[in-house]
Amino acid sequence: MKLFDVYPLFDVNIVQGKGCHVWDDKGQEYLDLYGGHAVISIGHAHPHYVDAISKQVAKLGFYSNSVINKLQQEVADRLGAMCGYDDYQLFLINSGAEANENALKLASFYNGRTRIISFAKAFHGRTSLAVEVTNNPKIIAPINDNGHVTYLPLNDTEAMKAELAKGDVCAVIIEGIQGVGGIQLPTSEFLQALRQACDENNTALVLDEIQSGYGRSGKFFAHQYAGIRPDLITVAKGIGNGFPMAGVLISPKFTPVYGQLGTTFGGNHLACAAAIAVLDVMKEENLVENAALVGSHLIEELKKFPQIKEVRGLGLMIGMEFAEPIKELRKRLLFEQKVFTGVSGTNVIRLLPPLCLSMAEADEFLNRLNNVLSK
Repeated sequence: MKLFDVYPLFDVNIVQGKGCHVWDDKGQEYLDLYGGHAVISIGHAHPHYVDAISKQVAKLGFYSNSVINKLQQEVADRLGAMCGYDDYQLFLINSGAEANENALKLASFYNGRTRIISFAKAFHGRTSLAVEVTNNPKIIAPINDNGHVTYLPLNDTEAMKAELAKGDVCAVIIEGIQGVGGIQLPTSEFLQALRQACDENNTALVLDEIQSGYGRSGKFFAHQYAGIRPDLITVAKGIGNGFPMAGVLISPKFTPVYGQLGTTFGGNHLACAAAIAVLDVMKEENLVENAALVGSHLIEELKKFPQIKEVRGLGLMIGMEFAEPIKELRKRLLFEQKVFTGVSGTNVIRLLPPLCLSMAEADEFLNRLNNVLSK
């Protein structure tokens, strides 16, 4: 059987990782400035993480959600305390798309509406409703194109208020920082106006923090720079440092009803052990603060490169936009300088390194980038 050919692949076979470095099957070392799409939060093969999941799987990797799993409550308690949402409720599932599906479903159960507002260049996942609120017609199959969504320009306050004033909007879904869209940031003023307009029109506000959350922006959630509190917050990627896991943080205004939501694998024992280990390391090693400090340094230094048209981002979620396509530049970074980076569209390189990236490793990246840009 052949693998279904869905991704163009670099001819590199990564077999080992440690911290912010990975190695291929030939023993070549690479600096990882992408973390597997922002998934690696505490670094590859962190010893505490390895120990925690090894011990848990040796005891019990999985059992049904029809019985008590105290590890789930431990995740909820620890996450609530660390992110500042200890009065919210937590629903654990498996992936970011699934988190957004369930958040939008809860919003619709709450107010009985079906129309959703999303934004230009948004990406929210590849499943049924998650892909419908993603602003990319190429990946929306006809069966998913059901007319639920109105796309608006990001940061257009008047357009947003006008749509919400119609009184039929179920939910607004917005990324804390757009990732696939090219590291585009909603302004604090826009998010504050959005929060107010949602309140005035009984519309649920869903903050997709799947890529921008879990400390990546230099705060636990990117929306916290604006001082707002959404009704629903979706998380995934960094929550398990590579173990498939996701969650929805749910405002007290939502009352759980048996049978509305459910999951087979969500919140299993092994996933919870991974999530607890991640929170341990984030707290012990001050990784949110490190993301803010090292990220600010990177952004400041990148802005000094005349070849870069614009640098955007917060913390360790950074976009470098060039005037010309970056396909060859990215390949040269990988194959000549041994640095993994990401991409958004044709002109933007994305940096999403593990949150443990050191100043020395950041400077090493800057040196390697200069080696490419100066030729």
